[in-house]
Amino acid sequence: METTSTKGLRLTAAYPYHAANYLVRAAITAPSLHNSQPWLFIGDRTCLDLYANPARQLPAADPDGRELVIGCGAALFNVRLAMRHLGFRPDVRVCPTRWNPAHLARIGWGPFGRAGANEELMHHALRARRTHRGPFQSPPLPQRLVDDLRRQARAEGADLYVVTDGNVRGHLAELVREAETIQRTDPAWRAELYHWTQEFTGTRLDGVPLATCTYHPDCVPFAGRDFLGLSATMPDPPEVWSEHTGLVAVLTTCYDTRVEWLQAGQALQRLLLHAAAHRVSAAFHTQPLELPRLRAQVRAGLLFGQFPQMILRLGHTRRGAPTPRRPATDVLRMRSESGGGATRLGTPRR
Repeated sequence: METTSTKGLRLTAAYPYHAANYLVRAAITAPSLHNSQPWLFIGDRTCLDLYANPARQLPAADPDGRELVIGCGAALFNVRLAMRHLGFRPDVRVCPTRWNPAHLARIGWGPFGRAGANEELMHHALRARRTHRGPFQSPPLPQRLVDDLRRQARAEGADLYVVTDGNVRGHLAELVREAETIQRTDPAWRAELYHWTQEFTGTRLDGVPLATCTYHPDCVPFAGRDFLGLSATMPDPPEVWSEHTGLVAVLTTCYDTRVEWLQAGQALQRLLLHAAAHRVSAAFHTQPLELPRLRAQVRAGLLFGQFPQMILRLGHTRRGAPTPRRPATDVLRMRSESGGGATRLGTPRR
């Protein structure tokens, strides 16, 4: 009987297009700011290169590209996970081209190695993961799972700071509210949010569909993005469910360079997939991290000098509607074997 490793060897050696396409199909399920999907891949028989796509950077919300790189880091983790599922150990070089900051990683096919049970569990959760926007069900997460999520973040060089103190959590919620209020009243932010909002009947393959925004953005103490524009027509939500906030946590790194942003993205995706495998979803509240003054307050008041990369809530909820994804052929190029550079993919070479 053919093993997974044998299939993987046959796939990479004889069909480089199919191997790269398989990895990228896993990569594109990663989360990104407003579902902007800011990644580009170039592949050949030996490796897959990950690039940030500056055309998909959000200048108002993410002027330094920090969240863009975090999204690419999440996609990088998915590539690694897909390689492990095929029975290979990925050989990753981070930021391999110093003169090109957009070149974030080169992932090579390493030696054989059977995937572990947790890796297979996360791989199975790739397409089950959803971003949640709204309240969570009231039962708290088991402490054992919370500890596991911390370990998943640490395995990628980041840390997950769980906010358990009520006063600290209230202060963080106030910072999220302040940032969201600033953004809702800023024309550039509003225009950018509108650009990445997809109508109920939209056919776009990126952005946030309104069908995934089924609650008032202020229905829990942590203000959400107002994709529906409800804050203008309904300033106060019908009800605020404080008891349905869920677990509040901040993903942090020791430093704040592109390398750490890429680490944070991989840590984020690793813990999100581990959570999804246990039927736990996440909501994101990065608004105060997009304003330097408020990000400095989060760092100084909560994290003892560590750099906050992501604010999130975690909890149980019904599985929501998926957000659209561009096909792998839109974000993958293959290098010509004759050395003529990369070509856009439509169909595999024969």
